[in-house]
Amino acid sequence: MAAAVCLSATVVAAQAPGSEAELVSRARAIHERVITLDTHADIDAGTFLPACNYTQRLTTQVNLPKMKEGGLDVAFFIVYVGQGPLTAEGYAGAYKQAIEKFDAIHRLTEQIAPKEIGLALTPADVARIAASGRKVAVIGIENGYPIGTDIGRVREFYQRGGRYLSLAHNGHNQLSDSNTGEAAGDAPNKGISPLGREVIAEMNRLGMMVDISHPSKASMLQAVELSKAPIIASHSAVRALANHSRNLDDEQLLALKKNGGVVQMVAFANYVKLEPPERTRARQAATQALQAEFAIAPAGAGRGRGAGPGAPPACPVETPAATPPAGAAAQFPAGLAPERRDEYARRLAQIQKEFPTPPRATVKDFVDHIDYAVKLIGVEHVGISSDFDGGGGIDGWNSASETFNVTLELVRRGYSEADIARMWSGNLLRVWSEAEAVARRLQSEAR
Repeated sequence: MAAAVCLSATVVAAQAPGSEAELVSRARAIHERVITLDTHADIDAGTFLPACNYTQRLTTQVNLPKMKEGGLDVAFFIVYVGQGPLTAEGYAGAYKQAIEKFDAIHRLTEQIAPKEIGLALTPADVARIAASGRKVAVIGIENGYPIGTDIGRVREFYQRGGRYLSLAHNGHNQLSDSNTGEAAGDAPNKGISPLGREVIAEMNRLGMMVDISHPSKASMLQAVELSKAPIIASHSAVRALANHSRNLDDEQLLALKKNGGVVQMVAFANYVKLEPPERTRARQAATQALQAEFAIAPAGAGRGRGAGPGAPPACPVETPAATPPAGAAAQFPAGLAPERRDEYARRLAQIQKEFPTPPRATVKDFVDHIDYAVKLIGVEHVGISSDFDGGGGIDGWNSASETFNVTLELVRRGYSEADIARMWSGNLLRVWSEAEAVARRLQSEAR
């Protein structure tokens, strides 16, 4: 507890006199010396191909040119599969999608760009690869759904490089309840299922970190009790500052501290800063009513995360954005007759005036979450993540190319280089090392 108290004093300490240029210069030097590690970057296997891959500056928030530009050293690339039916067919399809992403990451690091990025299987690998001047890839698994009912797949996924796994994502599955059931009090597993408990035991035996960012609060607290190794929240923020079910409340943060784990604060705008839900609902209702009146189909959400049938074949290479001329038809919804555009625009502006959209979350808002957690549980239990290419991003850190801005804000608030190094990678690597140590002990005891 003393460390946390000491750190909180450091956080509020005034900056030493000096110019902004001097502060930026100091922050850049720190940024270059520490290993910067992001625990959550989603991928589309379609951008890990010989003709279309992360050696190119793609429209993805993460790729090698952007990592180099922003000084992001390590990215956990995510084997994510959305929740589907709990059937033999559903499990088989999910497994196939997971393997496609495992293979994609190996293809990038072993065939396409091994001189630019290497796959780390241990914390020592992270340090070694980073010291060589290459970028580092690590594999995280989001959603245990592809395991199906075969406990042997935990070992298989570990052998393929998976180093953390979240039992559930959005929607309950065979292993755990999800945070998405909170509002309705829906919890068919009452936390973690018997099979999920076996999965945690196997993860401990192998040295795979247990991730609790998407499961329900009950599941998270049960994981703390079940896991023999420290756990992680790979991409979550502070619930006291943004009351979203994906964020951790104080009870959860304190349980994580007691467990010795780490919460990787996530730069996901809607988890960092929330408007009152009643305003959101009112704006959505008014907009939907207007669209219905004008016979406009609601805009579909972006595919994101890729890897499914129907993915666009074109390689999303980034090009300078052209600025459309004022009044261009492109600003209007497709299918809206020209004679009705002015009326639609006027009515839409009125909705926006009545229910204004709040400014998007910024790096300052994001570091407010870091400050809160540091003061509550100590700097040794706090890390950093983005959820890039899975919905993440805030103003100031909207791609890997802007990673330095996080370090700059931490320096501006008075964090020491040692504390910045802990948050950027040291704490996560410590937990990973401890998970490995627990695995060695459990395997030794089993002999």
